[in-house]
Amino acid sequence: MFDTIIIGGGPAGYMAAERLGHSKKKVLLIEEHQLGGTCLNAGCIPTKTLLNSVKLYVHAKEMEKFGVKVQRVTYDWNAIQNWKTEVVTKLRGGIEGKMKRFGVETINGRGEIIAPPSGEKPAVVKSVSHDGQTSEYKGKTVLVCAGSVPLIPPIPGAKDNPFASDSSVLLATENLPKWLTIIGGGVIGIEFAGLFSALGCQVTVIELMDEIIPFMDKEHSPVLRRSLRDVNFKLGCKVEKIDGADVFFTTKEKKLEKQEADLVLVAAGRRPVTDTWGAKTAGIDTSVKGVAVDDRMRTNIPRIWAAGDVTGKSLLAHSAYRMGEVASSDILQTLNPGEKNYHVTQDRMRYNAIPWAVYGITEAAGVGITEQEAAVKGIEIIKANLPMKLSGRFAAENTFSGTGAVKVIADAFNRRILGIHAVGAYAPEFIWGGAALIEQEFRIDEVKQLIFPHPTVSELIRDVVWEM
Repeated sequence: MFDTIIIGGGPAGYMAAERLGHSKKKVLLIEEHQLGGTCLNAGCIPTKTLLNSVKLYVHAKEMEKFGVKVQRVTYDWNAIQNWKTEVVTKLRGGIEGKMKRFGVETINGRGEIIAPPSGEKPAVVKSVSHDGQTSEYKGKTVLVCAGSVPLIPPIPGAKDNPFASDSSVLLATENLPKWLTIIGGGVIGIEFAGLFSALGCQVTVIELMDEIIPFMDKEHSPVLRRSLRDVNFKLGCKVEKIDGADVFFTTKEKKLEKQEADLVLVAAGRRPVTDTWGAKTAGIDTSVKGVAVDDRMRTNIPRIWAAGDVTGKSLLAHSAYRMGEVASSDILQTLNPGEKNYHVTQDRMRYNAIPWAVYGITEAAGVGITEQEAAVKGIEIIKANLPMKLSGRFAAENTFSGTGAVKVIADAFNRRILGIHAVGAYAPEFIWGGAALIEQEFRIDEVKQLIFPHPTVSELIRDVVWEM
């Protein structure tokens, strides 16, 4: 009998397993593919590893600007891929080591609830291995962390097309395309556009909306787009069909055009996995948006929780980590009602201060509401925006010193910080500070009193606040 059975070994699943194991609970973690989930194996980490190699290549070509002369700069795509594999393998090994250290039993297979917990009866979960072998396990509680998969839009030719792939396939490609068409100008599309265009590929991005990264502040989206100087953008265009590697789309002017390429990346987002782990059998409330949960990650079925992408709440690895922690905290309270210790807290999930980040050749990040969201909500704001070139460190380390900006949004009535947005180098590294300011409801005058290290790009937050 296990205290908790976790279905899915991605960020939410292995984080919850670690927290529960640290509290001496008997935990079973069932993962169908590899520990680390999409993020580690076919998403966040391999993408950033490839991007880092490409950034080094780009910077090497600019070295003379910094007084460093290099005779000839080239890249080796196979070596870049090998480095990616080495990084992913090391990190996966680290997760495996943590699971062993905290006494978590791990099984490779597809987890499925065949009987939910009821009264004094435990839940029954089966694991189906890749060769079809089935085993059953009992658990007092269940945590579903089944993750998400690439969303394939209903575009003729998008499915079963050898010339159209999702991001996981493109990450492992052995041969670089000369011409790449990307359907979707969201985070995935923009990161891949920067990566492949920097290596000399001719990249075209076709986006339905009028600007890339639709959730970005509209003052910053164009800055990010213009930094991708070698990418051809087709904005406000609807893809009608894919024929081989040819993409047919309708422009804003209702004109049908064709974009030719060697390969098509379909980067239309991701969808929660709700149909393979027994949601219907367990009676769990699900929809196309994901599993319905409360702020403690509880489903509608007692003693079953859900966390991470499967909830559809926030499809980000760091959100999944936090959801896993909140779920494990509530599970501990259920297993040990009334127990008081450091690991058992009245924890809950909050979504108002979750940062996002884009790790392209030019980076971007943000947290809180945008100026446009404030207008929709009827919030009167005050704002300020400063270019990153005013930062001494940014100017010293970047040749394109005009690419980048930091923006702060605050409530005009009580001067509380509502949003912090940045585009430019290092933005993802300091945006956590913006999350803390919003979470703790800092006011403008309180931020002015903080001391930021100098020279850093992060101190632009303080500089912007002084403009308000």
